[in-house]
Amino acid sequence: MREIREIKEMDNFTAVGIVEGFIDATGKEVNQAWQYLHSTGLAYKLQGWYGRTAKYLIKAGTIKE
Repeated sequence: MREIREIKEMDNFTAVGIVEGFIDATGKEVNQAWQYLHSTGLAYKLQGWYGRTAKYLIKAGTIKE
C-alpha cells in the first residue's frame, strides 16, 4: 500500500503528477490539481488530453471556469 501524503502547495509538477497518477492524492486533491492546471493555463499548453479534460470538468461543474 502506498502512502498518501498531504499536498500543501500546488505547483506545476505536483498538479501534473496528481492527474497523471504518479503522485497519490485524494479525490479533492485531484480536483484541486485540475483547477490549478486550468487556472494557470497549463492545461492548454500540454498535450491535448489535458485541455479536453479540463473543458469537460468545467462543463460537468467539477472545476470552475
